[in-house]
Amino acid sequence: MTTTVLIIGGGKVGSHLASLLAQQSYRVRVIEWRRPAVEKLAGELPAEMLITGSGTDPNVLEGAGVRQCQVLAAVTGNDETNLVACSLARFEFGVPRIIARVNNPKNAWLFTAEMGVDAALDQADLMAHMIAEEMSLGDMMTLLKLRRGQFSLVEEKVDPTAAVVGKPLRELPLPRESYIAAIIRKGELLIPHGDVILQAADEILAIVHSSQINNLAQVLSQGTWPPA
Repeated sequence: MTTTVLIIGGGKVGSHLASLLAQQSYRVRVIEWRRPAVEKLAGELPAEMLITGSGTDPNVLEGAGVRQCQVLAAVTGNDETNLVACSLARFEFGVPRIIARVNNPKNAWLFTAEMGVDAALDQADLMAHMIAEEMSLGDMMTLLKLRRGQFSLVEEKVDPTAAVVGKPLRELPLPRESYIAAIIRKGELLIPHGDVILQAADEILAIVHSSQINNLAQVLSQGTWPPA
């Protein structure tokens, strides 16, 4: 069954999300009320995807097929609008999965399950944390944020001088809440079982809790063995 997604807000975020999902064969509807944005969207999206109106109007939501959608994403630039749309979708129409954009970090505490929100994406907070991590992690790169920034998929290339070179994976004193997901060696993907001997220039892909990223980076770049 094709998943139907209703997007509230047709600005840069909403229009890009709609195009991305449509390319992945989702059934998408976008609700937007601002005339300039509607005119712009009319030139970018198929007519059947665009609904003119307010995402906080129950009649507009009903006409857009909210009762048949599996996911609603409220991504306008106004937190109040996003929150009202989410609450209506959950408590009035019973949408199974609801995602909201948070524009002002000070409002993040409002976007909870009690208000109908399953996942709230605080752009400013996520970006600030990513910048801070990139400043402190050296060569470790954050590839993806998971669970609202609680966990990260990170990549680090093993330095030729690192103490882990020549050591089996099972001996790595990995910090808690971290897991080696894969090793890429000379263009080949290796399953990270305990007997794999780490080599210089191995690319380590790991999933790690945000509180343990620095500890993981220390393990992979430690200059002595065993690590302190």
